[in-house]
Amino acid sequence: MTKHLTHPTSKLLAPIVIDLAFEAAVSELETIVSQMESKQLPLQDTLAAFKRGTALLQHCQKTLAEVEQQVRILSDDGKTQELQAYQDHD
Repeated sequence: MTKHLTHPTSKLLAPIVIDLAFEAAVSELETIVSQMESKQLPLQDTLAAFKRGTALLQHCQKTLAEVEQQVRILSDDGKTQELQAYQDHD
């Protein structure tokens, strides 16, 4: 189930997705970027897409930070270790 919240101080802000899977958020973000790069969106749609993209980006960053923390906790004897950047090999 996906929960949508709006910012308490403004009804104009894009919904913030709480329970969206990381992969789904990245996929939606890629779609938004592609749409915006096409320059075919009307101004209001571009603004809405930007707001949605910002919310998705924050969600992805938060998810990655949480996973990184879990990896550190589960790593050898709990010592903080440098994590190497993940390289996506397509």
